[in-house]
Amino acid sequence: MTGIGVEAGAQAARSRALAVLRVRGRALGVAVLPAAAEVILLAGAATGHLVGPGWDAARWAVGVLAVLVLLATAGIALVVSRARPAMSPTVPVAEESAPDLYRMVRDLADRLDVPAPSAIALTPDCDSWLEDRAHAAHGPSARQTAGEAGPPGEGRRSPRRAPVAPVLVIGSPFLWWMRVGELRAVIAPVVAGTGPSAHPDIAAARRFVRGLDATVAIAATPRRGPLARGACAVLGRVARLLLGACGEHAAQMERGVAAAAAERAQTVDYGLRIVAQEQVGLAYAGWDRLLTRVALPAWRMGRWPSRLDAGVVAALTELSRRDRLAEGFASRLGERPACDLLEEPGTVDEAASLLAARLFHGGPAGAGSDWAPVDWQSYPEEVVDRTWRADAARLHRVLDSLGTRPARHTAAPTLARVLDHLAEPTGRALAPAHADPETAPAHADPDTGQSPVEDEDDPGTERSAVLAAGLSAEVAREENAVPHGATAAGQSPPSTLWDGGTLPLVPLQPPRTARELLTDHVTAMVCCAAVDTAGAAPALDWLDGPSLLLHGERAADLTPRVLSLIEEGDPGPLRDWLAAAGIRPEKPIRLV
Repeated sequence: MTGIGVEAGAQAARSRALAVLRVRGRALGVAVLPAAAEVILLAGAATGHLVGPGWDAARWAVGVLAVLVLLATAGIALVVSRARPAMSPTVPVAEESAPDLYRMVRDLADRLDVPAPSAIALTPDCDSWLEDRAHAAHGPSARQTAGEAGPPGEGRRSPRRAPVAPVLVIGSPFLWWMRVGELRAVIAPVVAGTGPSAHPDIAAARRFVRGLDATVAIAATPRRGPLARGACAVLGRVARLLLGACGEHAAQMERGVAAAAAERAQTVDYGLRIVAQEQVGLAYAGWDRLLTRVALPAWRMGRWPSRLDAGVVAALTELSRRDRLAEGFASRLGERPACDLLEEPGTVDEAASLLAARLFHGGPAGAGSDWAPVDWQSYPEEVVDRTWRADAARLHRVLDSLGTRPARHTAAPTLARVLDHLAEPTGRALAPAHADPETAPAHADPDTGQSPVEDEDDPGTERSAVLAAGLSAEVAREENAVPHGATAAGQSPPSTLWDGGTLPLVPLQPPRTARELLTDHVTAMVCCAAVDTAGAAPALDWLDGPSLLLHGERAADLTPRVLSLIEEGDPGPLRDWLAAAGIRPEKPIRLV
């Protein structure tokens, strides 16, 4: 039954591939219609049947039209065939750096009776797929990566050469969290997809669709000259028309390929597949949490964690320790992890971590003085403590701009100044001191200079709203001062484009609201006071990110008390918490 299912899926994919190719053939047929009409008119003149001034004028008009259409068709065909298809940013894995991984993939391909992938690459995400990188527009290096052998020019002499097997792209978190058998079960349906990819009709249909997609991207690129804009408009309209005509067929073709691959993979590691799919979901949850809670604060400070994939293991191990439902996963850690298939897993992890920073945050392509790697041991000091003190310094700068008086008995920055400001009842509206229109927030009221706070983002009291607006404006000014695609440290990458997309390609989170900014800054101020006056320490929680260790335990009940101060102007719960923890708000704190 499995063989019947595989053949049915493959047959459906081939049928849809032929439908895509028929769309290409019809488009070519329409393009040569004026030339065919011109041939008929010329033949009629040669035989003496279509003569006279009217027929002569028709021959000239149709001839000019035929030449123009043929030239346009040749130009569009050239662009479609040479357009550079988008190539996913990945970390290439050479065979000499992972011989065991290549051996496992080839053995898997032999069991599935399909061609082996031409190469292996890693992506900093929880996904795996096959990617064709044999297109001529990708250049010689890309074709070599895709496994195209032979001296330069040999492929051009053989126009009907067999399609090069695609590259297998594996999610890097899978290698660190999954065991070897689980990884084999997960990538088996992906590797099985190389079989349909080797079929000439499917390969030709895919090249045509990818070429049209790349052509649409080229046509959408801004052009200055009117001639270039007109040509791109025609090019984009034709490419979109053809994409619309073959889009459904291409989607059905890919579904058929996926169905055939999944059916073929049924014979491999059947018992492990269910367990492996559970690990996929768990790895995705841990990876997402690690990026948003742990990596993002570091990226904002100009630091990138150099062992993100190892952090996934730590985060999921911590989850298994806290969640009784996940206790069974901890027993797996005694088995051989899939990252052992790499010769130097640390080097690969570092490359994947830097790529993740580029994709999700837009950082530079390499390390520098203001874009440095950070290991997990240094994370509390290099990221957590620096983030708190940078936020505390920004909070006091905004208080200065508002004309808020310092705390009693000292002009140094103290937590007491923040508490007194947010808790003090107001008898009048307090507006930010933005006398200069150039320094006022972009969304400030032109008469008062005060930034309005929308109802759904209102932090609560009047003083909280004004302070939150000032913080939002300050953060916006700092971000605007950094070149697009750069880090908070101010270094921009060598190129802000990656396959036509502006970095970051996949932003992790929307901008923080005014309420969230104010909560973060007040919390940072409390944490700085705790470290400087009560012997607390910054720490890293694998699931929640930066945290405060107070008397050896994580301070998990701070946020509700900060919200009471911000939303209700009630400092009582926070003052009680500070007194119980031995934190002295009147003492000066150290800022960056």
